[in-house]
Parts: sequence; structure tokens; C-alpha cells
Amino acid sequence: MKRPNRRQAVALLASAPGALATAWAAPAPGERVVWPEVTLLDGTHWGPADAAGQAVVVVFWSTTCPFCRRHLVHVSRLQGAVAGLPLQLLTVARERDVQAVQRYMTAAGHRFAVTLDAEPMAAALSPRRMIPLTVTVDRAGHLKQVIPGEMFEADVLELAGLAG
Repeated sequence: MKRPNRRQAVALLASAPGALATAWAAPAPGERVVWPEVTLLDGTHWGPADAAGQAVVVVFWSTTCPFCRRHLVHVSRLQGAVAGLPLQLLTVARERDVQAVQRYMTAAGHRFAVTLDAEPMAAALSPRRMIPLTVTVDRAGHLKQVIPGEMFEADVLELAGLAG
């Protein structure tokens, strides 16, 4: 479902108070995440089975965002730190051009999983459109945090603790 703009949201709220809540069905912290099935940049699929029993860190980003560029360097280091641990790392590029994202990933040397299916992931996790946006989910599948903005390297690496 497409997120309503401000005017539509006000109209929805005035006409049917429950309609706005339906438009943003993302869970609150502590609630269970309902994972969508998404297609990764390499053509494989990622979904609920991949998240089962795993902590998950999801990062929303864009190729044109300088804050994301620095943040993703820390995310790459996190990927190395959690190798073999029960933690999935998934990033969501808010882009439409697959080749542009592939070029960006290659140039930066990033090897983490990327999907361009931003809308279903945002619906499952958070309606916030800020980037970078880091979302954490515990091993039981409950939303832990939605962290807006660029993070320091130490803070990103601390997310490895979700696997424990």
C-alpha cells in the first residue's frame, strides 16, 4: 500500500480514524515484525524463513546520500564482525536503478545483501523515510529499535550484540 501524503492522511483521519493506522502498519518496538518476501540485488529472494531465529539489522540508504556512504562503511565492518553469528544484515536501497546500485556497491567494495523493494520493507518496519535509517529486530522477531541518521562505527558494531 502506498503511504498517503499529508493531505490524504488528514482526510483519512477526519473520515475514519482507524484508516490512518492501517496505512502505517509497521510494528511498535516490542511487537512482532511480519517480514515481506523481497528480491535481492543478485536476484535471490529474502523473506521470513531467512529471518527465523536470527537477529536482523536492516539499513535503508541511497546512493546519493553522503551520510549513507559513511554509514555503510561501518555496516560493512559489522558484516565482518557477525560472520557465523545468528544475525542477518539486510540493506534497502531507496533507488529504482538496479545498475546504479550495483555500480555503487562494486565501487565501494560492499558485499552485504541489498534489496530495492523499499516499500514492502518500510511497511514492515517503519514509515520513516529518513536515510540512513537503521532498524534492529531481535532473534524472536520483535522490533527493537528504529535508529534515524548516521551512526558512529562503535555504535554500529555494538549491534552485533543482538546475536547473543
